[in-house]
Amino acid sequence: MPKTPTSLRLDPEVEQRLSDLAERTGRSKTYYITEAVRLHLEDLEDTYLAEERYRLHLESGERGIPLEEVMREHGVSD
Repeated sequence: MPKTPTSLRLDPEVEQRLSDLAERTGRSKTYYITEAVRLHLEDLEDTYLAEERYRLHLESGERGIPLEEVMREHGVSD
């Protein structure tokens, strides 16, 4: 699949650290930027999905289930 170009602005300190890392390891800055995005994108997606689901739950007015009850129903002890 062809890659799509993306532009971003980095703080000088971050740019320097990225350049230093790329130089020391012989890899490109693009490689490290891509790796950083790939590694953290899933966490960001999970966070935003959880926040959206929580907001929808609050708006629904449905009763929540206490954690202790869920743990007891599934045989989990703390």
